[in-house]
Amino acid sequence: MMRMVYLVVAALVSPSPRRDERGLSQSTENAILLAGAVTIALGVVAAIKLFVDANLPRP
Repeated sequence: MMRMVYLVVAALVSPSPRRDERGLSQSTENAILLAGAVTIALGVVAAIKLFVDANLPRP
């Protein structure tokens, strides 16, 4: 019984576990992913436009 009291007191007195502060916040990660997706989409649109313009018959 006394051992359980010691365990409970030790659990209450011990410092709480540290939060892992590494990494980016979720909103920052989403913003970076969105910027990357927009960049890729613009690249694809530009490549298609160049391809179509190069293969159109000249009047």
